[in-house]
Amino acid sequence: MDARLPQTLANAVAEYAAQHDASSSERSSAMSDKYRGGANSQATIKTESDIAAYAVARMPATYAAIAAAMDATAQRAPDFVPRTLLDAGAGLGSASWAALEFWPEIEQLTLLDNHPGFRAAAAQLARSTPTFSAANFLAGDMAGFTSPAPFDLVVAGYALAEISANFLPRVLDALWAACGGVLLIVEPGTPAGFERIVKARTHLLRSGAKLIAPCPHENACPVLAPDWCHFTQRLPRLRAHMQAKDATVPFEDEKFAYLAAAHESVMLASASPRILTAPDVAKGEVRLKLCTGAGLETRVVPRRDAGAYRAASRAKWGETL
Repeated sequence: MDARLPQTLANAVAEYAAQHDASSSERSSAMSDKYRGGANSQATIKTESDIAAYAVARMPATYAAIAAAMDATAQRAPDFVPRTLLDAGAGLGSASWAALEFWPEIEQLTLLDNHPGFRAAAAQLARSTPTFSAANFLAGDMAGFTSPAPFDLVVAGYALAEISANFLPRVLDALWAACGGVLLIVEPGTPAGFERIVKARTHLLRSGAKLIAPCPHENACPVLAPDWCHFTQRLPRLRAHMQAKDATVPFEDEKFAYLAAAHESVMLASASPRILTAPDVAKGEVRLKLCTGAGLETRVVPRRDAGAYRAASRAKWGETL
């Protein structure tokens, strides 16, 4: 999977940043820290310069994380081909851009956000490609959203962090009601982000959803505090990205947590154990921490089992075994 921004989007972000003052590395770094901590966009982003700094500092990472979650979703639901998309709490539209890379068959895009600056900037970025020519940019919050017809795919990327815990059930009900196929939720890979994912998981299972990923089962989540289930996606930093963050390393690792759920009509492949941490590769063995249908498991693959050892040593955090 390619975690880089599509070149068209990268060019559009660079052009937008050049039009506004996105040069402050302090602003960009502070914004990244706040968003990883679940900051509210209305309170954090107030000017076009703030939006430009966000676009440069955070859009590559949110795009990469959402794309990784979509990749896992597509692997478990290979026959799922959405035609309509609701990007809920869309921000600058990272989820829409990622979805079009995975499912170019999407014909109708609806981007919902209550931040007027984000909506305007998302529309400007979208003008860089004809794919967005018929996109709908709607003002509104997720809790109050209703649709006359369900969307094949609903994505809430880094959006639940801005919702009060008291409103989370109402938001989940609205998202599930708007969904006719797959609902994908992506959150920062922090303990707080994972807590929201667990609450969403419990709520959606009670609503009749079936789980696609990352869970290989629908039992109670076996991951307990102080541990938390999250994954990481490495992404390259563009020049503007490095300058904005005053960085010297040409890549960064975005930690994220996610949940993909489906209505009964979506056909799923059989579930496989999920690798929950980076494999521990030693001279004589590989140790894998897995989430399986029976719960958590540490599997030891000895070197003498050459084929399995080679496969295990090449396995990556977040993949299925």
